[in-house]
Amino acid sequence: MKSKIVKLLTVLMVASMFLAACGGGAAVEEPMEEPAAAEEPMEEPATEEPAAEEPAAEEPMMEEVTVTIGFTSSLTGSQEVSSKRQVNGFNLWMDQTNEAGGVTLSDGTVVKFAAQTYDDESNAERVQELYTRLITEDNADFLISPYSSGLTSAASIVAEQNGKVMITTGAADDDAYKTGNTSLFQLYTPGSLYMASTVDMLADLDPDAKVALVYEAAKFSTGVAEGIKPYLAANGFEVVLEESYASDTADFGPIVNKIAGSGATVLLGGGHYNDGTALARAIYDRNIGLNFAYLLVAPADSKFPELGDAALGIAVSSQWELAATHTEAEASNLGMDWFGPTGEDFAASYEAAYGDPPTYHVAGGYTAGLILQKAIVDADSVDPEAVKAALNAMNVMTFFGGTKFDTSEEAHGLQLAHAMVVAQWQKNDAGELERVIVAPADVATADPLYPIPAQ
Repeated sequence: MKSKIVKLLTVLMVASMFLAACGGGAAVEEPMEEPAAAEEPMEEPATEEPAAEEPAAEEPMMEEVTVTIGFTSSLTGSQEVSSKRQVNGFNLWMDQTNEAGGVTLSDGTVVKFAAQTYDDESNAERVQELYTRLITEDNADFLISPYSSGLTSAASIVAEQNGKVMITTGAADDDAYKTGNTSLFQLYTPGSLYMASTVDMLADLDPDAKVALVYEAAKFSTGVAEGIKPYLAANGFEVVLEESYASDTADFGPIVNKIAGSGATVLLGGGHYNDGTALARAIYDRNIGLNFAYLLVAPADSKFPELGDAALGIAVSSQWELAATHTEAEASNLGMDWFGPTGEDFAASYEAAYGDPPTYHVAGGYTAGLILQKAIVDADSVDPEAVKAALNAMNVMTFFGGTKFDTSEEAHGLQLAHAMVVAQWQKNDAGELERVIVAPADVATADPLYPIPAQ
């Protein structure tokens, strides 16, 4: 009996435990939720700040790329003097930019620059050969033009055929930008406007002046002469002599005799350095009594005073002069961006590096690099198409002056924003020759010497 009672109690206890387990489930599970609550603080390590900052540790691993800029220069031949100055200016820009750490793009890429260059010997056929080599063998990323419109015209054909962006400097001829090209971008004031500020000055000084137009039979100087003839006529000037001469002319005696026989009181003309200095010397030696003489290119060079008194009174259009350098305040007044160093800083750096004050040829070479740099900054890329788009959109002022390019199909790349000044060699109080600014009036540092002293 006792055994049956024990078995019955055992069954009842098991049943009671079974019923408790089924009916009180929620009460039993409550403690199991506590570990979940206890785990909440453990989620913090999963979002620790150091783990999120790991990409920042990669910043020192910046990529550095080298952009190769190709160009030729004239170490020999008729363009030697001006070309060397242009290259010196470009090299100064490149050295300064690389020493300053290059250009850093927004993705951290550091862009530095290298040059690949050859001597073109002032020869147009050699220019085409060498620019082809720069593109196809040296893989130049961007191009700078050689010095002079004739050599640049030859180089531009190769650049355009290969779709390479070329910044042209030392080249003012208009024609290269009227052939449907899309890759050329001109820094200089176009040749058709080269003498305009000089003619404006003459209209105030002597509206009855009789003009002899005598110029080198080269692409640049011919373009300048053709471009100014309508402007002379519009201002009422009579051209009493028009004469061109070969680039290798050494004896200017016969030409000076023609000027004297024409009755001209003003000479406008010239071409490049060698012929310009020879013509100035011949005018001085012959003493033909001109009231004013203007020559292209040569009088802008710091070597011109080596002519002595033959340099006195000779005027020149200048793309840039330190005495009339452009400023950030000027850019602000015109609503233009400002980029690069001041003219004073540029001039001081150049003189420290090369021992001579910079001419506009030097400034043009420096600015070619500066404008390419600005385009890369604006594009935030070294991709040629992005850089080309940035050049098309550019409206900037540097110490060299305004830079804005025509984007029409008819004249793509022609310079629209750069203006010329007129400089003249005069003697200072110490009797030394110095180049002063005589026009336009708002930047002039001296009155024009007119008529020039009898020589």
